[in-house]
Amino acid sequence: MKGRGTRPPKGPAKGASKRPGKGPVKGRTKSASNRAEGRPAKVSSRGAARNAPQYAPRATSSEPAPRSRSAGNSAPPRTRASREIRESEPVEFRSFDGSPRRRRDREWDEGGWAPEEDIDISAIEEPVEVRTRTPRARPERALERAERTRPPAGPTRAEQKAVTAETLRTGVQTLTVTADESGMRVDRFIIARFPQVNFSHIQRFVRKGELRVNGKRVETKDRLEEGQAVRVPPLTLEPSSRPMSSRIGEDTRAFLASITLYEDADVLVLSKPAGLAVQGGSGTTKHLDGMLGVLTDEEGQRPRLVHRLDKDTSGCILVAKTRFAASQLAKTFRTRAARKVYWAVVAGVPKPRQGRVSTFIAKEEREDESMMRIAKHGEKGASHAVTYYAVVDTMAQKLAWLSMKPVTGRTHQLRVHAAEIGHPIVGDPKYFDIENWELPGGIQSKLHLHARRIVVPHPRGKGTIDVSAPLPPHMEQTFNLLGFDATRYDPIVEAPEE
Repeated sequence: MKGRGTRPPKGPAKGASKRPGKGPVKGRTKSASNRAEGRPAKVSSRGAARNAPQYAPRATSSEPAPRSRSAGNSAPPRTRASREIRESEPVEFRSFDGSPRRRRDREWDEGGWAPEEDIDISAIEEPVEVRTRTPRARPERALERAERTRPPAGPTRAEQKAVTAETLRTGVQTLTVTADESGMRVDRFIIARFPQVNFSHIQRFVRKGELRVNGKRVETKDRLEEGQAVRVPPLTLEPSSRPMSSRIGEDTRAFLASITLYEDADVLVLSKPAGLAVQGGSGTTKHLDGMLGVLTDEEGQRPRLVHRLDKDTSGCILVAKTRFAASQLAKTFRTRAARKVYWAVVAGVPKPRQGRVSTFIAKEEREDESMMRIAKHGEKGASHAVTYYAVVDTMAQKLAWLSMKPVTGRTHQLRVHAAEIGHPIVGDPKYFDIENWELPGGIQSKLHLHARRIVVPHPRGKGTIDVSAPLPPHMEQTFNLLGFDATRYDPIVEAPEE
């Protein structure tokens, strides 16, 4: 038809390959052959991906075309065929703000490039940083939130612990011994004046010579006289008002009331259970002296211990409720006007059945504990000790019920004297030294020593205080097992006072 090109002749052209699709004739490339025939060049799928003008930006895009050299976006090589394709299709290039942009071709170097021609720099505004402020919570809402999260009223555990650990440190003081305090031991004088001081602390600074009486060193057992000047070193006092709940205070008062044997305005006699320490010491937090603090009266007078018992010894213990009673009872014990009777269960039967033990006792320090031992007369630290004993009842020749009356009051005196005569007290972990001795069945391995009775004149001259304490549970069990009658006559009452 008119206006249309003629159809190319069938068959291969001269010089071309006889088999179509098998490559051009020798000496001519396939792309050149295609251009000669007026057809676009055919490339493989891999070559098409590489030679196609995919990097040309669109006219409607406001951003420049990516020019990354990573895989898939790499710029095609500048081959002759690709250049002809780009020149045949005009593309409008624009800058990032939409203004016309010159192409990156040969005209780039010829005419140069000036930013003012493409971009109006004066019209560009610098970005302003906009800070957004978070709205603050209203005070009312904050208070409501705090009320919801606030812990319950009352001191917290940490606050109570801090108050308990708080200490008050005193300076050097000089105290004058009054008439009521005359005859008191040095350690008891300090306890009476400073009930918050630990007993072991008193022994330590007296031993170091920090406490002086009329400028001289003293010992804890020395007696004071009226008018003497006692220099007391700085003391570390525990708080007098420790944080104690009302329930704990009520329980302590109820416990003390349950073990009270006698009480008046001046004196209190308690039945101390076995296993309860009388005073605090290293590692001892629960003790009888600490419990007496709940009985402090309105005038601030705190009950004071008059004498002591071992931790594992049960029975009568005397407590002075006033300073006057403490002073008078101290004189009573010092003059040996007080009578104390102890009951014990010992191994074997002593011979004679009644007797008197008189020895010297000294303290011996060991690695893990301290013990008392029999010492010689004149030995340093030795003290004279006298004890009367009497056999009340026996179980064959295996065990004996022994009644003992100490004339002196040395540490572990009765336990040492029982072991000295060859009949140690049953359950004594320190002084029971009989080898291959078996405890009879049904008897508990606890110290069988009980402060049965105490007889003292009243501090105000109101007659005599005579109190007996019941047996502790483990000794009552032993008495029932061995057939001992606690109401039986006690021959120790006939023993002399000296």
